[in-house]
Amino acid sequence: MLLDIKEIQKILPHRPPFLLVDRIIEMEPGKRVVGLKNVTMNEAFFMGHFPGYPIMPGVLIVEAMAQTGGVLVLSDVPDRERKLVLFAGIEEAKFRQPVVPGDQLRLELEVLRLRKTVVKMRAQATVDGRLVAEATILCVIAEREKPADG
Repeated sequence: MLLDIKEIQKILPHRPPFLLVDRIIEMEPGKRVVGLKNVTMNEAFFMGHFPGYPIMPGVLIVEAMAQTGGVLVLSDVPDRERKLVLFAGIEEAKFRQPVVPGDQLRLELEVLRLRKTVVKMRAQATVDGRLVAEATILCVIAEREKPADG
C-alpha cells in the first residue's frame, strides 16, 4: 500500500460521501497512478440507482478515475492546499460492464500530457481484470481562495 484513506485526504479536498478512491497502490510521479475503490451496498447512490438492481452510476466511475488522477497531480504540488484539480473535458468515455456492490474498482491512469496547469490522462477502470470503463480526462489545476478545512 502506498497511500491509505487518511493520506489521500491530506491531498484531495473531497470528503465522504463524495470521496471515491480508498487507496493508492502504485504511483510514478508525473506518469501514472493506480487506485482502488471498494464498492459497498451502503453507498448513498444505490438507494435510487436502481432499487432492487444496484448499479454504480457511470459518471461516478469517471469521478473516481478523476479523483485518482487528482491524487497523482496534487501529490507533487508543494502548496496543494491552495489548489483544486477541476474537470476540463472528458473524451471517449465508454462503459463496458455494470459495477455492483461487492466489486473493487481498480483505477489506472496514465499521463498523456502534463503542463503547468493542464493535465490529460488516459483512464481505465477494471473489476477482477475485466475492463468496465475507460475515458480520456482533461483537468486543469486551479487556485482556490483559502485552504480547505481538515
